Amino acid sequence: MTQPPQPPNDPPQGGFGAPQDPPQGGFGAPQDPPPGGFGAPTPPPADPLAKQPDTPPAAGGFGAPTPPPAGGFGAPTPPPAAGQPTQPAQPGVPQPPAGYGYPQTGAPQQGYGYPQTPQGYGYPQAPVPGQPQQGYGFPQGLPPGQPPQQGYGYPTTPMQQQPYPPQQDGNGGKKFTTQMQIIVAAAVAVVLIVGGGVWYATSGDDDKTDKTSQAGGTTGGKGGTEKGGALGGGGKEKAPDDPKSKVAFQLPLPKVTDVTRVDGSWLTDKAYVKTGLNEVVGYDPVKGTKLWSIPLAGQVCAASRHMSKDYKTAIAFQESKPTKQTKYPPCNQIGALDLSTGKMLWSKSITAPTSGDEAVRFDEVTVSGDVVAAGGTEGGAGFDLKTGAERWKPRASTDGCYDKGYGGGEALVAVRKCGSYDDPQLVIQPLNPADGAPISSYKMPPGVDYASVVSTKPLVVAADVGDTAGDGSGISDFFSIDASTGKLLTRIAADAEKYAARCASTKVESCSQLAVGNNRIYVPTEDHEGTGEYGDTNEIVSFDLKTGKPTGDRADAGDRYTMFPIRMDGGNIIAYRVPPYDKGGQVVSIDGGTFKQTVLMENPSDESIRDAETSFTPDYSEFLYNDGRLYLASMMVSKPHGSLDTDRRLVVAFGRG
Repeated sequence: MTQPPQPPNDPPQGGFGAPQDPPQGGFGAPQDPPPGGFGAPTPPPADPLAKQPDTPPAAGGFGAPTPPPAGGFGAPTPPPAAGQPTQPAQPGVPQPPAGYGYPQTGAPQQGYGYPQTPQGYGYPQAPVPGQPQQGYGFPQGLPPGQPPQQGYGYPTTPMQQQPYPPQQDGNGGKKFTTQMQIIVAAAVAVVLIVGGGVWYATSGDDDKTDKTSQAGGTTGGKGGTEKGGALGGGGKEKAPDDPKSKVAFQLPLPKVTDVTRVDGSWLTDKAYVKTGLNEVVGYDPVKGTKLWSIPLAGQVCAASRHMSKDYKTAIAFQESKPTKQTKYPPCNQIGALDLSTGKMLWSKSITAPTSGDEAVRFDEVTVSGDVVAAGGTEGGAGFDLKTGAERWKPRASTDGCYDKGYGGGEALVAVRKCGSYDDPQLVIQPLNPADGAPISSYKMPPGVDYASVVSTKPLVVAADVGDTAGDGSGISDFFSIDASTGKLLTRIAADAEKYAARCASTKVESCSQLAVGNNRIYVPTEDHEGTGEYGDTNEIVSFDLKTGKPTGDRADAGDRYTMFPIRMDGGNIIAYRVPPYDKGGQVVSIDGGTFKQTVLMENPSDESIRDAETSFTPDYSEFLYNDGRLYLASMMVSKPHGSLDTDRRLVVAFGRG
């Protein structure tokens, strides 16, 4: 992956792609507070679908088109005015980054649409000194020791080139002669046959063409092969009669005086649940009206992304609210929530030899089955999800080892850290949830300071070995591990310039923009030039978790769209398409066998709605989709800086039909 520009020190004014002159009160918001207060459904404006000017915002938005540069990818150049020739990029002169959207002119706009503190690019962190920041990235799927392959996620040969326009020869720009074309084609064919590769050309492929979104329509892709049975199917999300959606509700940002974490969102059969300010709140999933609230002694500092089958989950929160004497209270409280009733089941803190007389501080928490597991630099602890009874807690260690954190979901896996700060040794341990005893162990290679659990079943771990990724993504390699024996099945070498996703080093369970299923890992490629006149695109591809090799799967986002996986749905992949500057976002289902895409949702293209939607960037936001409803939520908020910040939202929800 290419290194994105560093964010500014001040929080963004109005967010990513915010309109220059926002409508009073935000998009679709009434002039006065809605009846019922915070979270009440917002009536639509007098003319919610009034046509907006087609001219894109000058400052750029998430997914807005960037005209193809003369020098290759990533050199944004604004489209020329009518009748004027395009100015080529000057050789040797660095071009300014275009961010995610429309080519920028003049002074750059603030940030990527999310409140940021004076820290490096990547996952927004609460102001905890000494914690490194992360960006995004993803792997090159190769067997260990193989040199990186070319192209975007499928096997290629050294003859493979990026989809640039044909180069002109020295005879006045004439094309190759027929004889030369035959010679070149024959040479390429020989290399492909000898190399055993499969070349997926970026032109002349009917399956690759992005078709107009229709009701329940599909777009093309290429499915790989699977020995022993077909992939795909079994999903609950079905093609709708009409995929077009509208804004269901929106929730305002809580008023804060400092950078505040609000990560944590869940969806039950009766409520959409979101972390607020010193509380967790349940909302009607259709109307957005407030159903219940669970008050907390302090702010949530970690939240499990998993729930039990009966909608129970866990959080870690601060022991008190900030004061002048204690601006950042310790995160030492663990609590279990029943999201079906809106009640706190229990909350507690623990002491251990690793913490002295003070309560153990935790950095993260997860849920697996009936156990809550919390970890941090002072060690890990396990609790019964229903009763809060301790199953294990940090123990004194002579070798300096401790459980840094856990991955939950279908199984429970610990990342155990040993050794010194300058020379750490990480061990991956699947655990018995009854007592925390390890089932097996796999030692990560030297040079791994942090590791992230991508999936617990099958067991997949990401790491930046020797800080070689070079892009702040936290990923240089993926490790597929046999959980029962602790043996490495395959190691997938990463190429950060070709794949896009991220894992934050500060948390064991933090990876985003990827999915694991069908014994494969599904990842997005980096953005690159599309086949149109301007605008970037990308693909979702996959790698086999037994062999580490690319499978040949490829789903194309289509010109001017980019996309990334949200989650699995049976054997299918649910993905979000980031829109260009004049369209709304889409949710698609990708068949795991054929890789054909079905449009499940298409959001409005109105400028104000589109700007609000694209302010939720995948690195800094939570994306939940279920049964025709999409919820976009912030993970961090800050004190407003300027009038435009007042129009940003904690949550924007879209509903189909």
